[in-house]
Amino acid sequence: MTTIETHAQATTASQRDAVPQLLVGIADWVSSSDHKKIGRLFVALSWLLALGTAVVAALIGIERITPSTALIDADAAPQLLAIFRFGLVYAVLAPTFVGIAIAVAPLQVGARSIAFPRLAQLGLWLWITGVATVIISILGNGGPAGGNSDMVDLYLLGLAVTAAGLIAAATSAVVTVLTARTAGMSLERAPLFSWSALAGGFAIIASLPVAIGTVAYIYVDHTYSRVAFGGNYAVNDHLGWSLTQPLTFVFVVMAVGALADMGPVVSGGRQPLRGGALAGIGLVTTAVLGAVTQSQHVLTWTGSAGDKIQSLITFAFFNLLPVLGVLVVLALGALGAKSGKIRPNAAFAVTFLGVSMILVGMLGNALLNVDGADLIGTVFEEGATVYVAYGTLLAGLGAMAFWGPKLWGRKIADKKVFGAGALVLLGTVLAAFPQYIAGFQGQPNGAVASFDYDGPISLWNGASVAGHALVILGLLAFIGAAVADFRSGEHAGDDPWNGHTLEWATPSPAPIDNFSELASVASAEPVLDSKGVSA
Repeated sequence: MTTIETHAQATTASQRDAVPQLLVGIADWVSSSDHKKIGRLFVALSWLLALGTAVVAALIGIERITPSTALIDADAAPQLLAIFRFGLVYAVLAPTFVGIAIAVAPLQVGARSIAFPRLAQLGLWLWITGVATVIISILGNGGPAGGNSDMVDLYLLGLAVTAAGLIAAATSAVVTVLTARTAGMSLERAPLFSWSALAGGFAIIASLPVAIGTVAYIYVDHTYSRVAFGGNYAVNDHLGWSLTQPLTFVFVVMAVGALADMGPVVSGGRQPLRGGALAGIGLVTTAVLGAVTQSQHVLTWTGSAGDKIQSLITFAFFNLLPVLGVLVVLALGALGAKSGKIRPNAAFAVTFLGVSMILVGMLGNALLNVDGADLIGTVFEEGATVYVAYGTLLAGLGAMAFWGPKLWGRKIADKKVFGAGALVLLGTVLAAFPQYIAGFQGQPNGAVASFDYDGPISLWNGASVAGHALVILGLLAFIGAAVADFRSGEHAGDDPWNGHTLEWATPSPAPIDNFSELASVASAEPVLDSKGVSA
């Protein structure tokens, strides 16, 4: 038995004649086991859901501009907040790079297909089914603190199905990197993005079953006694950790790996400290420890010196190690841009800026967990999640601009990538940073009306609304550019970036079986070797 399907899926001429070509194309995409199509569907659906999430966020912000005047029905406000929190994490943040990993990692490791392609396909449809179920249940007065008992049960079911889909998709990517590497490619020689797909996939597989287990306990309690877990009004008390930091950091590991992979390409040389880049990716992956323990570790300065040291160690271990990992990769990316050899492109720049936004969110989470800052329970936490989610979205735009030519055979014009990326970057800062300020002034998280504090409430919340609107515009601009340029833009050629790894050794767009012949590699940069570039 093999984990790989190598046969091409073909549609006969008689079938094409029997039904409209459009329906044939849709059926081909929906049922395809081609990892490149599965990955692109993940990303495309995630971007559409990102637009909806940003619209909901803008509506919430508009309501917060004048909290003394309710523009939204009081019963609808908690449902909007629930959709927003769920959408940021499970509709935008989590699937973006899972999809990119499914599309790209098999090409990078020299595989003809992804391991367990039907499992990857199942993961896609479980994920989108779960997301749709959650949205329907919340709109039906379910979700956290929902008033409809059946819809609350449906919400819990949808959350579990969403997590199961992400686990299935991550498993397929992980097994590919572990078992489908071409001859000579040890794990030490695996491309950095494939390494991050392995590490980040393992982190997803380790953390999300904890959420599913928690859902099971809450579901049983809610269906029967509603005593042990507090019923519908305590759903977020037990599952809130699955919608915020540090679990969100688990989903950014692959974004950091994408940046680490692009850095040497734009610098024109080999990764100067490959071990350091691997260590940085590994440090980001330690976020899984905070996720599986379902807790945040607060830095306190009370008690004896020993108590303070113990608090500092646990705080640093659970909150600062992922930050250190991102800093290492960003520093190595800057180091690779030395001696005038850098060939900057929009894809790398946008990815670099996206990871920088993730770093701001991580630093915000560390500050959130400092005793005395009095930020827990304020919109500061929401701002950190927005930074991480939109930063990952921005990095995903850069990654698709970088690897898109291999999937479609054409490039997006750099000026379009820069323009759309700039809008999303500015939108991310405007959407999240005012919430950092409002958090210090005490604006409560989870409230959209009937709150007050000393400060320009309308200014901070109005700026946040403008930020979400800019993210919508930027994402629409990128989608428009991608649709236009991937269909009729500049032909990319097989190796448009003068790449280093195996995906640039196969034709563009990559054929269904990826490679006509399987390569044997002797280093971590086999394509660079073939160009005669010395170490």
